[in-house]
Amino acid sequence: MGPIVVIAASAGGLTPIKQIVAALPASCSASVFIVWHTGSRPSILPEILNMTSRLVVGHGEDGELIQAGRVYVAPPDKHMRLGFGSIWLDQGSKVNFTRPAADPLFISAAEDYSERVIGIVLSGYNGDGADGLARVKARGGLALVQKPQEAEQPSMPWAALMADHPDASLPVAEIAARVAALTQG
Repeated sequence: MGPIVVIAASAGGLTPIKQIVAALPASCSASVFIVWHTGSRPSILPEILNMTSRLVVGHGEDGELIQAGRVYVAPPDKHMRLGFGSIWLDQGSKVNFTRPAADPLFISAAEDYSERVIGIVLSGYNGDGADGLARVKARGGLALVQKPQEAEQPSMPWAALMADHPDASLPVAEIAARVAALTQG
């Protein structure tokens, strides 16, 4: 199994998510997991991303085995966590006022995949993803944050920068290029 890429986004995060997913190579060796704050509202994010992605994009399903070269989106109103080799969904308490939340995904990925994790925090309100990204870094993974000055809503990037010193704070175009290079099969 290749790298595990975990991405957190909220308000203002759709364009950056699309840019990163579109940059992933067809020979992508990574499994990519996205939490976008949709709450309980229906989500068409997989359909949107499938328009420009070279990879298959879908909502993660409870108990689903993780495959390389796939993009998994947290379904509405469910936290997505990773157990070694599979996805687990739950409707536990809201984290950072939201469900799905990024911290449960990031923390579970860091615990099971350590240095193979690439964590990315993008535009959004509140501090979701900050604690999880710090855990990714503490376990030897790569921690990337969208440059707050570029983010439509800089609260999540600022919180991630303040929680720990990520490896880099970059414009989304540079994050997309870096992730594409690191996940080339």
